[in-house]
Amino acid sequence: MIVNLTPHPVRIYTEDRPDGLDDLEPGLRYVIEPEDRPARLGVVPLSREHRDGIPVELVQYGHAQGLPRRAEGVSYIVSLPVALALAPRRSDLLVPYHEVRNSSGTVIGCRQLAQPV
Repeated sequence: MIVNLTPHPVRIYTEDRPDGLDDLEPGLRYVIEPEDRPARLGVVPLSREHRDGIPVELVQYGHAQGLPRRAEGVSYIVSLPVALALAPRRSDLLVPYHEVRNSSGTVIGCRQLAQPV
């Protein structure tokens, strides 16, 4: 079973679907709807400075929040930052891979999932 812990549906398309189409349907294989509570990294603000007049916050990213414990036979789709923060300790985490884009370049889905190591 694959559970989506991102804040949006994950659309998985066939390998041969071309980029640049505005219609979401051609080549659509699966839509994995998100759970109510996405997994996110906790953020601890440490200090603020200004560079060229622009505020820059020094932050430390903490532990993943909203991520369930491992469960037999369950994989979780999470954001790449969450997966990278926990790889390779969590082999049950997956991320969207090989993005599919519409005509304006916006990511609308992916062709497969990946497991960061």
